[in-house]
Order: sequence, then C-alpha cells, then structure tokens
Amino acid sequence: MPEKSYTEIWNNCLNIIRDNVTPQNYKTWFKPINAVAIEEKVLTIQVPSQFFYEWLENNYITLIKKTLKRELGKDAKLEYNILLDNSGSKKPYITKIPSSGQSALKNDPINMPIDMRPGSAIRNPFIIPGLQKININPQLNESYSFDAFIEGDCNRLARSAGFAVAQNPGGTSFNPLFIYGNGGLGKTHLANAIGIEVKNNHPEKTVLYVSADKFQTQFVDSIMDNRKNDFVHFYQSIDVLIIDDVQFLCGKEKTQDVFFHIFNHLHQNKKQVILTSDKAPVDIVGMEQRLLSRFKWGLSADLQSPELETRLAILKKKIKKDGIEIPFEVIEYIAYSITSNVRELEGALISLLAQSSLNKKEITIDLAKSMLDKFVKNTVREVSIDFIQKVICDYFDIPIETMKSKTRKREIVQCRQLAMYFSKQMTKSSLAMIGKHCGNKDHATVLHACKTVNNLADTDKRFKGYLVDIEKKLTLS
Repeated sequence: MPEKSYTEIWNNCLNIIRDNVTPQNYKTWFKPINAVAIEEKVLTIQVPSQFFYEWLENNYITLIKKTLKRELGKDAKLEYNILLDNSGSKKPYITKIPSSGQSALKNDPINMPIDMRPGSAIRNPFIIPGLQKININPQLNESYSFDAFIEGDCNRLARSAGFAVAQNPGGTSFNPLFIYGNGGLGKTHLANAIGIEVKNNHPEKTVLYVSADKFQTQFVDSIMDNRKNDFVHFYQSIDVLIIDDVQFLCGKEKTQDVFFHIFNHLHQNKKQVILTSDKAPVDIVGMEQRLLSRFKWGLSADLQSPELETRLAILKKKIKKDGIEIPFEVIEYIAYSITSNVRELEGALISLLAQSSLNKKEITIDLAKSMLDKFVKNTVREVSIDFIQKVICDYFDIPIETMKSKTRKREIVQCRQLAMYFSKQMTKSSLAMIGKHCGNKDHATVLHACKTVNNLADTDKRFKGYLVDIEKKLTLS
C-alpha cells in the first residue's frame, strides 16, 4: 500500500479539524496553512508569521496533535516553517508535540471506595479508576494565574479576597467566596487563579474546578447509573471546590438539593468553596432560599467593567507577554473604544494582530479604526465619557488632567463644557456621573454647561465650527 503524501495527510487532518472549530476560525487559522514535507513521522507545515505560529500553539495545538497522531501514530511530530517578512525566505521553527504542559498541575491520589465490578466503570470525567486510590484532574487553566490577572479599582476586592483564600483555603471568613459580575470581566480567570495558587501553596490539597452545567450533567449520569452515592462521596472528598456559573443550577431542584448537602459537608469540614455567577446572590431567581442564604455566609465580591487605566494595563500586559510592538496611540485607541469587558478588549487586540499578520500590514491607528469598525459592526457601541474627553482634549491640545482641574481659564472651561455636552448627548450616563468624570462637578453644573454650549452654537460661528469638527471626530472614530 503506497504511503500517503504530506498533502493527503494534512487534508485528512483538516477534515477532522473543520468539524471541531467554527467556520470563521477555520478560515482564519487553518486555511492559510500549507503542508510542505513529511519525513518519517514528522510533518512540516508552513504558516504566514511568528504570531500565527504562537496563536496555533496557544489555542489549537491539542486539536492538531490529536488529528496528527490519528494519521501518523503516537510518534507523530510537527514542525513549522515560518515565512519571514521582507526576505521571502523560509526559516524553520521546530516544536515537538506535545509542546505545552497543560497537565502540569495535578492532585495527589486520594482514597475512595470504588465499585470495580465489570460494567461499573466510573463515568465522572475527572477521575481515573484504580484499585484503592483515584487521581483527580483539577481542570485548571494554567494561563489563568494571578500574575496574568490585572488588578484595578474594578476588581480589587475580589482579587484580594481570592488571594487571601488561596493562602489559607477553608481557614478564612471568606467561605464561600462568591464572585459575581457580567460576562467577560474575569470571573473564570480569578477562580482558576485561586485554584492554581492553592496547588502552589498546598500541593497536598485536592482542588477541582467545574462548571455548574457539567456538575449537573454528571449528577444526571450518576442517577441513570444508580451511582448517586458515589457522586456525592466524590465531591465531598474535594478540599477546594470551584463551581463556575452557579446560576445555571437555577430551576434544577434535584441538582440544587444534592449540591446543598455537598456544600454543607464541605463547609462543616472547613473545606473551601468558591462560586462564580453573573448575578449577586440577592438577584438570582430560581435558586432555593436555603442555598442563597449559604452563598451569603462568606464574602460576595463583584467584578465591574474595567476603568481606562485598567484597560490600558491589560492591553500592555498582553502585548508584552506576546513580545509584540504596537504604537501607544493604537493601544490607547483600543482602550478608549472597547469599554464593556476584558474579553472584548482582548478579542479586539487579537483581531488587530491577526489582520496585521495575515495581510502583511503595519499596525497603525488607521488599521485599528477599520478593524474596530468590523469588530463591532453588528453591535451598538456606546461612546465612553473617557473617549469623548480624549477626543476633545486632543482637539484643543489640552491635557485631560488640566480639563478636569478647577481652573477658570476660558479655554479650559469651554473644553470642559463641551465634554459635558457630548457626554450627555452620546452616552446613557446620568448627569451626576458625567459631572464626576469632569472634575467632580455636580449635575447642575452639567446642565448649565449644556445650555451654554447650545447658546454659543447659535451665536458664535467659530464655536459652532468646533462643535461640528468634534462631532465628526466622535462619530467617525
């Protein structure tokens, strides 16, 4: 039987990969790849850039590894050819499979009664059956560490409480630690960071991170297999239990009932419980009152939308980690434009890097603007007060700190009034919030500023020109 060519091998891999990623991700990250050689069991693929290689390694190496081993066997290896810009030559960049240590964090085996009769295989995906001991995979994402978590006013309480819990799990008054906030603000990151820090400080403790949805699925499986007691004993053996998106248990009475008993056992035995949710306990509907009251026993800490300084710090950290150089004005533009959550902020940066890498374009403010227009094409993007202030201060060449100061110089007062006027026109913020952002002014000052701007627009031709220019800059940004 003739050996497969490298093209055939890679096409077979792509057929599997296509079924396991979204069409957009397949088009962006796999279609540009070409197989260029096969030697023994080493497949060489060609990718457009260093950034492209790093993205595949960080996000898709497990999937590629599995498909390649299916084609070439367990000894399969992968090499990259990275095309260098400008030179047109090829420089091999070799990495062996596996190239990332995703399973480096491990729990010590624990004793647990296991039914070893034929046909009684344990269906819990976190444990491996053994004669007397079981190994529990903590299910932690090692990239979600405290070092990678940017602290700001928006998350300081939750981060500090999480770090304290990690130093002394079950031994603080923060039990349970209930972390809540809207999607994309870092709840999952912080929950994983606590688990990772616990394993670093207390390797003997058994840590488990699990989504509420998966917890519920496992419980249903245990009922179907008549193994409910095994399910309960398994969870009662955990030292630090992290349940992500606990709001998904709402309306599921039997799952809530079993979780209630597991929670009580863990809490009474000074085991740590960490919960995340998109709502505060008081706002969760469909959860039993006895569970909600227990959620309030420890500390409820919220995560809010990151302020400008935190958004800038997040972007700088991400860029530094990836070893990429981006003009500060581009970083600033992204930070001012994406205000809702960290996930969208990082998504915008990744999209910009992909655009630059795939199209061989220099990263400029114009590329950032065109990319962000597409990035938020199907969403209504509200301009932030911070962004309005930046545009106006840049227009008049006045530092933002000066605009927010108490000075009564005419040009500064005018700049401040315009910032208040456009903030009222283009955001949903209250007058009090606008005043707070513009130098701690009260709502009456904001109202007066809006009236003054309207009056000057009717009587001062030059001022009317300012108004038109600034409005164009804000609507086109």
